[in-house]
Amino acid sequence: MTYRIPFNRPTRTSADVTYVREALGAGHLSGDGPFSKRCQVILERALDVPKVLLTTSCTHALEMAALLLNIGPDDEVVVPSFTFVSTINAFVLRGARPVFVDIRPDTLNIDERAIEAALTPRTRAILVVHYAGVACDMDAIGAIAKRAGVPIVEDNAHGLFGRYRDRFLGTFGCLATLSFHETKNFTCGEGGALLINDPALIERAEIIREKGTNRSRFFRGEVDKYNWVDLGSSYLPSDVLAAILAAQLEDRNRIQARRQHIWRRYGEELADWAASCGATLPHVPGDCESAHHMFHLLMPSLDARIALIAQLKQQGILAVFHYLPLHASAMARQLGAGGPLCPVTEQVSDRLIRLPFFTDMTDAEQSDVIAAVRTFRPGTG
Repeated sequence: MTYRIPFNRPTRTSADVTYVREALGAGHLSGDGPFSKRCQVILERALDVPKVLLTTSCTHALEMAALLLNIGPDDEVVVPSFTFVSTINAFVLRGARPVFVDIRPDTLNIDERAIEAALTPRTRAILVVHYAGVACDMDAIGAIAKRAGVPIVEDNAHGLFGRYRDRFLGTFGCLATLSFHETKNFTCGEGGALLINDPALIERAEIIREKGTNRSRFFRGEVDKYNWVDLGSSYLPSDVLAAILAAQLEDRNRIQARRQHIWRRYGEELADWAASCGATLPHVPGDCESAHHMFHLLMPSLDARIALIAQLKQQGILAVFHYLPLHASAMARQLGAGGPLCPVTEQVSDRLIRLPFFTDMTDAEQSDVIAAVRTFRPGTG
């Protein structure tokens, strides 16, 4: 079915085609070309992080994080149940066991109050996800991690340029990951990045990213030939993809301003409707600045969620739900990681709906979505 208002359209800029042609003309189509390096420098300077490495996906950046932390069999990692499977898959691939914890009912982020009870002598990492680009309570989580001597990895797929206490998301853990999938604020179709906040991990990260070789040092003239020195894989994106991404990162102020406008308008024009029918709008704590990645509603029930999605579909508008609880998945049971119930995760998973949200959404399109939502009443379909 073709929707007149889709859930997403990939972000575009006026320079992306020009940059792709430039990349093609330069003849460097593989990874770590001029545009790859340009993207990395932009992110390093904008976020003030020691090193950024572009990757083929956020999933692969998470896999690199697991390798860098030497995750192995019998290790445990603490992770919210309400997240995409990539967050934990990268660590399970190394043999780790996930320990799922519940989320907060306001921000839908990992509940910092549940983390300490989930720690054991086998815990090797705490994985946090900044859901919808709104920060976790990094002060509390950082204090817990410091007491336990456990590193934090930030899955920041939603949160590029979001902030917590005036500090960018992705700069709190020793490692953090970004996504440039086509549904994200900044996209090259498929892509990601690893943010390395611990300088001691930079050299090994380059090796892991280059199939376990010291090829990067060779190209810098630091060794006379390169060799296989560690575990690794091929995590470099094409420079053609980096060209698309570079155009968007250079246009980040316009992109973020537009998304903020769309996000705020949804909030302002749906507030009365939500209060009248028992729905909840996104919550952004006062010490956080959203990255404006998505706009979601929490409906009063699963039936209401299903009915609203169906009503919008009838009007040619695509709205969707989000994550299923990982702790209740078949894979979690197979791993013996089902653990205790996560009631907030289960309720949120049943009730959450994401409205169409994309950078190039017109005011007219958004007006149509808002009008369609406002006509809905739970129990009326």
